[in-house]
Amino acid sequence: MKILETINSPCDLKKLKKEELPNLAQEIREEIIDVISKNGGHLSSNLGVVDLTLAMHYVFNSPEDKIIWDVGHQAYAHKIITGRREKFKTIRTHNGLSGFPKIEESCHDVFGVGHASTSISAALGFATARDIKNEGYKVIAVIGDGSMTGGLAFEGLQNAGHLKKDMIVILNDNEMFISQKVGAVAGYFAKLLTAGMARKFEEKVVKTISRFHGFGASFRKLIKRAKVMLFPGMLFEEMGFTYVGPVQGHNIDNLTVILENIKNMKGPVLLHVMTKKGKGYFPAEQEPTKFHGVGKFDPQTGTSEKKQTVTYTKVFSDTLVKLAQEDKKIVAITAAMPEGTGLDKFAKKFPERYFDVGIAEGHSVTFAAAQAADGLKPVCAIYSTFMQRAIDNIIHDVALQKLPVTFVLDRAGFVGEDGSTHHGAFDLSYLNYIPNLVIMSPSDENELQHMLKTALSSRKPCVIRYPRGEGLGVNLDKSLHIIQIGKGVILKEGQDICLLAIGNQVSTCLQAAEILETKNIKAMVVNMRFLKPLDTKLIKEIFLKVKKFITVEENSLIGGFGEAIKSFFCNSGAIVKCIGIPDKFIEQGNLKVLRKKYGFTAENIAQEALQMS
Repeated sequence: MKILETINSPCDLKKLKKEELPNLAQEIREEIIDVISKNGGHLSSNLGVVDLTLAMHYVFNSPEDKIIWDVGHQAYAHKIITGRREKFKTIRTHNGLSGFPKIEESCHDVFGVGHASTSISAALGFATARDIKNEGYKVIAVIGDGSMTGGLAFEGLQNAGHLKKDMIVILNDNEMFISQKVGAVAGYFAKLLTAGMARKFEEKVVKTISRFHGFGASFRKLIKRAKVMLFPGMLFEEMGFTYVGPVQGHNIDNLTVILENIKNMKGPVLLHVMTKKGKGYFPAEQEPTKFHGVGKFDPQTGTSEKKQTVTYTKVFSDTLVKLAQEDKKIVAITAAMPEGTGLDKFAKKFPERYFDVGIAEGHSVTFAAAQAADGLKPVCAIYSTFMQRAIDNIIHDVALQKLPVTFVLDRAGFVGEDGSTHHGAFDLSYLNYIPNLVIMSPSDENELQHMLKTALSSRKPCVIRYPRGEGLGVNLDKSLHIIQIGKGVILKEGQDICLLAIGNQVSTCLQAAEILETKNIKAMVVNMRFLKPLDTKLIKEIFLKVKKFITVEENSLIGGFGEAIKSFFCNSGAIVKCIGIPDKFIEQGNLKVLRKKYGFTAENIAQEALQMS
């Protein structure tokens, strides 16, 4: 019997001998590889943190002690050993385990996550609540080096250092973020520095030299400076943390000793752990970025089936490079997602005009605004769900000043298996109320390239939002042209009902019109293309012929395209039915499953039209 088969809770883990933990780690890695090869998911980050996860659960007592993950795409091992081993094969499937920690899924998931840089603030919140209630549990935040680039992480650090609450931040560094001083010597000194005698000795020295007036305070500062020069972490020490590390993150025995030593330290402690992404799986170790988020693949070779299809992301990438070759003022910005947004190609072609600002969406927007103010043409490419974090910057720094920044929102609408934290369900709503913005959404991949050309030629703040994945397979025009801003287009004439669509739902409406044709209902289909400015002239012309309308958008029904149409028709006598994402957070699932469930099919749209007839 495998060791893993005996682990149904952290209590079972604690029954093992320390020397059994490396074998368990290997079994967990094998389980993760097997399941993710079938379901897709975050692979390399999860493989890299298995040893650390076992060490934490071996030392601490979850769920009494609070382990808080940042982003959460490295929590698979945590899920497996906290009572979800048998359900792990359902991860990221509809009605299965979430790919991220969720409060409603397990008592061991004490804080739900999905976006980056939140763990330190959350940990401090738990620590203050604990002290107010006079409880004694431990609080541990696990944050990656990538998430540490986010401003929210530093807001949490400075406040934790100020409040001096007992809490532990584990910096999981898998990209040589701070230091390369890792090895036997560093690990030895880390154990020494966390042992009780060493800490007491340091406290005695500080107490003794403080008695000397004049030079005592200066000498104390000198000793502290010497310590942080020998061991990286001056920044954290200056912010009020006791810094420990760096330590090797794949020696479970060493990690458990260090965690035991620091768990009762007073005040905030930062443990710097060096890990290797993809640990234990050669293809992922060689190409950790490729295996960060993967679809189905062959676990023996690491290869996946490559579909010969064109994605929206690729069309954006190719078009931007083409336009940048002609215009040297075009620059590209992303927030730690070069491959996901397609900017990796731009980065290779124009490295001096490419900027990856880290997980700092708000900064990326203000950064782009200043570039635009000085005459450049910045293209800020960020996933729809992550751009939510920069709303104030869009309002205050871009729209208010009418600066020509082009925002490109990939993964708009449903994203599938990543679930509620990642669906781009709100962008049309949270952008619609902002003055001065031009908001557009292409009906297919060909229209996308023309919209990018339009945005960069407009000298206006513009937003282009498009869905994840494959386009419709339409032919791409070889030459680019500018679309008239705010102009929709009638794709199919009809007098019984009008289907007003924006973005990827235009093709669905065309299919619905074909179904209605067989029912002797003539449906007009309009590709609105723009949410702002809305083509009110076209809508008025249509209203002279048609009085019944259905709006379709893959966005929240609240505040989006449909509400804009309803508002326009207020008290006009028009009958308007809106199809969109309901007022709820949508679960994970295959895109086809989700679109069928929530009514984004030609059959459902046709049925709604029939009910209005």
